[in-house]
Amino acid sequence: MPKVFFASDHAGFALKNALIEHVRTLGYEVEDLGAHTLESDDDYPDFMTPLAKRVAAEQDARGIIVGGSGQGEAMCANRVPGVRAAVFYGPRRVTAALDIEGGHSEDGFDSVRLPRKHNNANVLSIGARFISGDEADTAVRIFLETPFSDSPRHARRLAKF
Repeated sequence: MPKVFFASDHAGFALKNALIEHVRTLGYEVEDLGAHTLESDDDYPDFMTPLAKRVAAEQDARGIIVGGSGQGEAMCANRVPGVRAAVFYGPRRVTAALDIEGGHSEDGFDSVRLPRKHNNANVLSIGARFISGDEADTAVRIFLETPFSDSPRHARRLAKF
């Protein structure tokens, strides 16, 4: 099982703490990289950049970052070479037009599943203002359990990053 790093700013603080407990019950080794106290004026790059560096440095590590929308947090993490952060801000059904490989599911969590399968995403960025705790639990479980497809096509594309 990969080691899982967590980080959040003030907007994701409560959800991050709940997710840490959830992931521990799944049997993963967890490390909380902050925020460790709720500070309404904190800045997400102060937490996302160290997490991204740790994920990039440790083979097979994964990161879960939680902020208001998850967008800025992912942008910050994706600036670190070796990090591939995907944003999740709620379940959405993938349309048939996007279901080229027949890998589409009806549960609405393909925005988590496909970045793992096709892009070997190693960081999941969650928008705490857009999802429930149950949705976050499901997204994180899917993110941690879904393997990279390692198909030649996807591996070739990743090599171009």
